[in-house]
Amino acid sequence: MAQKTPTTQYVCSECGYATPKWLGKCPACEAFNTMQEETVRPAEPLKNAVYRPQNANKAQPLSTVSFEKYDRVSSGISEFDVVLGGGVVRGSLVLLGGDPGIGKSTLLTQVSAHLSKSNKTLYVSAEESCSQVKMRCDRLGLNGDLLLLNETCLEDIEENLSGVEFVVIDSIQAVYTQTLSSAAGSVGQVRECAAKLMRIAKSSGITFFIIGHVTKEGSIAGPKVLEHIMDTVLYFEGQQEDNFKLLRAVKYRFGSVQEVGVFEMTESGVKSLDEHGDLFLSDTRGIAAGSCVTPSESGNRCMCVELQTLISKTPFGMPRRMSLGLDYNKLVLLIAVLEKRCGVPFFNSDVYINAMGGIRLNEPSVDLAVCAALTSAAFDTPIEKQTAVFGEVGLTGEVRPVSYAEKRVVECIKRGFQKVILPKKNLKSCEKYQDKIELIPVQYVNQMIKALNLRAPLNP
Repeated sequence: MAQKTPTTQYVCSECGYATPKWLGKCPACEAFNTMQEETVRPAEPLKNAVYRPQNANKAQPLSTVSFEKYDRVSSGISEFDVVLGGGVVRGSLVLLGGDPGIGKSTLLTQVSAHLSKSNKTLYVSAEESCSQVKMRCDRLGLNGDLLLLNETCLEDIEENLSGVEFVVIDSIQAVYTQTLSSAAGSVGQVRECAAKLMRIAKSSGITFFIIGHVTKEGSIAGPKVLEHIMDTVLYFEGQQEDNFKLLRAVKYRFGSVQEVGVFEMTESGVKSLDEHGDLFLSDTRGIAAGSCVTPSESGNRCMCVELQTLISKTPFGMPRRMSLGLDYNKLVLLIAVLEKRCGVPFFNSDVYINAMGGIRLNEPSVDLAVCAALTSAAFDTPIEKQTAVFGEVGLTGEVRPVSYAEKRVVECIKRGFQKVILPKKNLKSCEKYQDKIELIPVQYVNQMIKALNLRAPLNP
């Protein structure tokens, strides 16, 4: 039989879509200039095929499946454990992404050094020499029995996994497998290396921490298949010049993905900020107009975050809208609600809004606080410093109830707030705190504006 010759195909680096010819636009994810050429080698036929017995693996009822309790190990960094739901799950794959220089290697070096004190841990540096990793450990003051390996070939890395419990791969884009002829970092190499690491982790119980590069859009480089294989996908966020960084989980098979970890970059490495209640608040709120505080729920914790807005007259025909930390489309929607239902003018003004501390607020409970901050800036009237606002806003101007209302009120009491404006339907669950804080229920956005004494708006 004639041996089949290798063929080529083009694979999308964003979603993994394959096609025999090059395309400028991916038909699956509609991304431009993402098709990369790959060599496809036909699978070799099995010479001695081994047939599995018919009863090798059978379906079983759910009631007969035994419950497996996941063993969690502390990473030595409290905020890292919070994002992972209490600790690292053995035998899992954790993918960590972030901008260059954000501190990914520093964070995982500290984690691996702590784990090496009681577990056999291997740090595979595919982009740095062992002496460079040693230099970083000395700078951070780390000690332990950490094993270092400077290797890019996955097969050679696999030979060093005997007895190892935790492995750090830095990074997946620099590792290649000999079974493929394409260069390291290509779509096929990244996908195949991740799949092999997954098989090793599930069969041997080794926990892998994998560092992934990100694209200019902020997503992890490589096809989405890479993230689907992982048990946990984390993003390390923040500006390089800022001392404060945020770690959030966008995928977690063993718990909630709503947790957010707050870290501070110091000379001795990444440190957890266990008490960061005032990190997202400014001391000057209540003096200038356009500032409002809202309690935001993130997983098992609640944080008071300050929203700051700036409104200025524009000489152009098309006013500008800019949002940092909030959804842009939601901002435009709330501006339309304020103009139509409450008579607050924005048609000739540029609108800017920012969530303090670089945090992202995606839950609908921040809608009412956004409306309060925008109205305060539009009428140049400050909101009292010890006042917090939360609630979802509908297109009719109605304030809808939100989840975890009681927990939000408790957080406001803890931070010393004296007044909370909340949806009317959430008042019943929070009535027991009326002796500690003033609760002001509202049903429409214009009632919230009246309660803050910003201006008497039009009727809904």
